[in-house]
Amino acid sequence: MNITQFIQKLDSLKFDMFQKDFLLTWEKTRDEIDAVFAVADALRTLRDNNVSARIFDSGLAVSLFRDNSTRTRFSFSSAANLLGLAVQDLDEGKSQIAHGETVRETANMVSFMSDVIGIRDDMYIGKGNTYMREVAQAVQQGFEEGVLPRRPTLVNLQCDIDHPTQSMADMLHIIHHFGGVENLKGKKIAMTWAYSPSYGKPLSVPQGIVGLMTRFGMEVSLAHPEGYNIMSDVEKVAAKNAAENGGKFSKTYSMAEAFADADIVYPKSWAPYEAMEKRTVLYGNGDDAGIKALEKELLAQNANHKDWECTEELMKTTKDGKALYMHCLPADITGVSCKEGEVAASVFDRYRTDTYREAGFKPYIIAAMMFLSTCKDPQATLKMLAYKKLPRLI
Repeated sequence: MNITQFIQKLDSLKFDMFQKDFLLTWEKTRDEIDAVFAVADALRTLRDNNVSARIFDSGLAVSLFRDNSTRTRFSFSSAANLLGLAVQDLDEGKSQIAHGETVRETANMVSFMSDVIGIRDDMYIGKGNTYMREVAQAVQQGFEEGVLPRRPTLVNLQCDIDHPTQSMADMLHIIHHFGGVENLKGKKIAMTWAYSPSYGKPLSVPQGIVGLMTRFGMEVSLAHPEGYNIMSDVEKVAAKNAAENGGKFSKTYSMAEAFADADIVYPKSWAPYEAMEKRTVLYGNGDDAGIKALEKELLAQNANHKDWECTEELMKTTKDGKALYMHCLPADITGVSCKEGEVAASVFDRYRTDTYREAGFKPYIIAAMMFLSTCKDPQATLKMLAYKKLPRLI
């Protein structure tokens, strides 16, 4: 076990993440991003060597999921447990929120002995990230007024703008796959739309990918059919990142063009930005008929692009025919989970283990975000854990 290398990496970085929320990757400096990667690898090394990473004797990690989740929900619980926190789900239907309790009141009531709050709110444009910031403001005020003995930090478990725990886990998977971050410059990643027989999938995964990967000197190609735009503000972030870090950010309406000579492919369905805006308004107005009509319209629109599928033929056009296939899961697999979908069954099956490894980085990324936001001196804390070598499993 060599924790020293990760401590030395942290020593070389300038970061200040103590009691700071993690809401958007592009709000963090590159050193802060690298600090999360270093701590994630350190925590994984500790666990792989049967050394306890518990830095809490007690405390709560509160989770609020306003959308369905498997990987992120369990990753959050695993991360909290790894560090010694118990997890309490906030079920809005069983709370006073259902009776009109305000965000400010709820945020303070769940935070008396809490150290972290994780929120997923990705369904409605202009709502999710805004809600997270409202919660953050409420707990900050509660802390400043002496109501809360400690200010719990917030982790964005997916919002309408970004999915930082996913994109960070994806990035760490890429770093390990290619043998180090120094080997990523010039690598081409195709973030492409793909057909799905369902409607309304969030924009935050493709937005998170183009917003983060462009910070590493990579060539990021965003591909989708006409009309399936992501947020223009995120495209501007990606273009700015690419210009500042020696990479490239390009857009195309051709899946084949994006796949050509790509080192990494990420075919994933999402709903058009304009449609997600419209859905947000319809839900806000309680317009059930309008929602059903929009769903019918979008499913028909999707059906026009069934050829946007990650096939064996497309994979052969990638770099040496061996690009790394990635997906946040669950994928719509043609002939397996649906009749026609995002990826051919043979392609997915060949990369299935890789996608599981990709998902396996998420608990450590979330734990690293928690660790850095709660430890004043992360290096000293890692040294203590490595020195004590308390066994996780006796």
